[in-house]
Amino acid sequence: MAKQTFEKAMKELELIVQQLESGDQPLEEAVKKFEEGIKLSKFCSEKLDETEKRISILLKDKSGNLFEKPFISESELEDG
Repeated sequence: MAKQTFEKAMKELELIVQQLESGDQPLEEAVKKFEEGIKLSKFCSEKLDETEKRISILLKDKSGNLFEKPFISESELEDG
């Protein structure tokens, strides 16, 4: 099986959402698609969390020197 990427997972998730919204799926098939969508959603969420932790913001101080500052998300500010 090919390695899952964020982009591929998002495309698959979008397709599943379209299929479920159409209402054309038999109940059992819709439940399977829903379960698959939940797994893809969790995968994408985990990838975004991993990426967010790796992000650093590059800034300049008053002297014009560059330095890195850890990224703090809005949710971390609200929690904090």
